[in-house]
Amino acid sequence: MSAPASSAPRLRLRVSKAAELHIRDGHPWVYESSVREQNREGEPGELAVVYDRRDRFLAIGLYDPFSPLRLRVLHTGMPTQLDDTWWAARLDAALARRAALFGPLTAFGDTDGYRVLNGESDGFPGLVVDRYAGVLVMKLYTAAWFPHLRRMLELFAARAPDFAVVLRLSRNIAERAADLGLHDGQVIYGELAGDSVVFRESGLRFEAEVRQGQKTGFFLDQRENRRRVEGLSEGRRVLNAFSFSGGFSLYAARGGASEVTSLDISAHALRSAERNFALNPELTAVHKTVQADVFEWLPRGEAEYDLVILDPPSLARREAEREGAIRAYGKLAEGGLTRLAPGGILVSASCSAHVSAEEFEEAVMSAVRRSGRRWRKLLSSRHAPDHHASFAEAEYLKAVFLEMD
Repeated sequence: MSAPASSAPRLRLRVSKAAELHIRDGHPWVYESSVREQNREGEPGELAVVYDRRDRFLAIGLYDPFSPLRLRVLHTGMPTQLDDTWWAARLDAALARRAALFGPLTAFGDTDGYRVLNGESDGFPGLVVDRYAGVLVMKLYTAAWFPHLRRMLELFAARAPDFAVVLRLSRNIAERAADLGLHDGQVIYGELAGDSVVFRESGLRFEAEVRQGQKTGFFLDQRENRRRVEGLSEGRRVLNAFSFSGGFSLYAARGGASEVTSLDISAHALRSAERNFALNPELTAVHKTVQADVFEWLPRGEAEYDLVILDPPSLARREAEREGAIRAYGKLAEGGLTRLAPGGILVSASCSAHVSAEEFEEAVMSAVRRSGRRWRKLLSSRHAPDHHASFAEAEYLKAVFLEMD
């Protein structure tokens, strides 16, 4: 898994005409099926150059012979040297975008939990970095980053020397990571006591399970929708379905909800929600937890709520699951409406990249129309600014807020 000797010729690729057009349009992926020629075998993380049909430089990126995404594009246009200065400038550009939102990387303000690097959309394809207070969680989705891990650690150490860094790995690269002495949840820089860290989001305190939790330890991408829910919660009975660690529940409580119910099938998730409420003793709303399957529980119950939040995990992890997911979103909305009191608000969200925003919203609206109730659309939302999407496949998050008579 080491890089080839310096005497080896530069890895050169030629791709299909369609792939050339996609690269010129800014798409960051070259699939295995699009590679028409290459001058030799490549190693994970090697820099490979794509040349067009006229033998002109087209792009340079990270090569991964083990992935259907054979090349993850780093740079297009004119040839350039990807040296330490180039890498530092790219990271600093991403940090500057976050500084405009949250302050400098080392600042501890009302929000010190957010996405620092959003993969392809920040020019680091296959690499995500989230910040939780004084901890950076670096998640790799391709073995191509293993040879560049030391460089990334050095770049972050120079900018946040007192932070710890935790490595998280997608399942498909765990075995190759083990060959290098790396494993999921490993502290690869600095020190971290325990498996979790407390951070702040909009002034609320939350626990992130950075070494073993889902994703990087918390679902940071729903921050803006949580803020919207807070503004709609005053005096309402709130149901937070698929509550996980209670993010929406805490915001609703601070927004003045009379009571909040966190509903999830996972006892571990509900205990996490309770711990998060305990971290914020100023929240006085009644908080209840219910452990149940949301799909089964919604249509069976009798209690009514004034605000129902449906935020399930991805229901379509691959294209073959798309149609079933669309039906499931409609079924969820239908169940949520049965629990929604007159004048209530339904918040329905999706994080399934294989279901488009239009397909998702139509599934929800079909359920609304079948209910026969009058409705008013308050808003539709997409990605938070620190989770911006620069190409179509990166667009996964969407939500719709509906007020029902």
